[in-house]
Amino acid sequence: MPLPDASHPLWEPNHLRRALHAAGVSLWSWNVESDAFSMDQHGFALWGIEPTPTVNFEDLSAKIHPADRDRVREAFNATRALVGAYEIDFRILLGDEVRWVSARGVGSDEGLYNGRMAGVFLDVTGRKQAEEGHELLAGEMSHRVKNLLAIAAGLTNLTSRSTTTAKEMAEELTARLAALGRAHDVVRPLPGHQGRAALLGDLISVLLAPYDDTAAFSGRIRVAVPRMGVGEQAATTLALVVHELATNSLKYGALSAEKGTLDISGVADEDLVCITWTERGGPAVDVQGQGEGYGSKLLNRGVSGQLGGSISTEWFEEGIVVSLKIDPARLSA
Repeated sequence: MPLPDASHPLWEPNHLRRALHAAGVSLWSWNVESDAFSMDQHGFALWGIEPTPTVNFEDLSAKIHPADRDRVREAFNATRALVGAYEIDFRILLGDEVRWVSARGVGSDEGLYNGRMAGVFLDVTGRKQAEEGHELLAGEMSHRVKNLLAIAAGLTNLTSRSTTTAKEMAEELTARLAALGRAHDVVRPLPGHQGRAALLGDLISVLLAPYDDTAAFSGRIRVAVPRMGVGEQAATTLALVVHELATNSLKYGALSAEKGTLDISGVADEDLVCITWTERGGPAVDVQGQGEGYGSKLLNRGVSGQLGGSISTEWFEEGIVVSLKIDPARLSA
């Protein structure tokens, strides 16, 4: 299809100006000898300065983000030797607002006319923010995957030492990994890019739901803990702790008996979070026969290492009481 000739309404100046304005394009020209810039009205609005016949490069430099200022000056100087089209993206400061600008033109003598180079400025703030969001998400996902792989490797090693058959190892490892998955399902992003967290009560209830035929809060398993947030890293550790305690209870404790009950309660202040795990109504406990197995080592390692606290256990003939003491700062991490 041939291009319209010069008499076509498309080339009418006002029509072109409206089209450029609609596209968010501002025009500029740069006198390479005097360093003076000329811009259209939209360009002055983009840079947040009052319109004047000319504006020096240094006037514009004052608006450029300090981290980008030298790079932009070097890039504009390099356009004299650059053959073909170029594009430079940089940040400018308008008070507290950070705005991304893209300068585009044609370098070398091809873009030089009467000692002046010409080009356009585009406001690309939206695109840059989207790119930063994607990079942040990709970085977060990479970090989470690495953490989960490290945890999976540690669990595999630990489970291999605490089981005797491949089937038993597969069942225990799958159950532990499933607990991690349930924990991550309730961890949600916080407003203002402040990380991710879950409510303590929600996290414990979701983790214990598979062990109760009618789910948590139904009567057999009762959860009453302070309303407080649990950070993503702490949620992973707490998931393993709750899973180990629940598995032991299902095998040997209150959850193995039809009338057994499990109560999880807690108190918290600025210095300490205390969670108490109490089992009643299970098989009679041989107090003298209790020792530390691989599961107990996992509990101690998680609570003391990742949660900055301690765990203690008291056995009674009618049940067991496990006390978790956690650093509030670690819990929110």
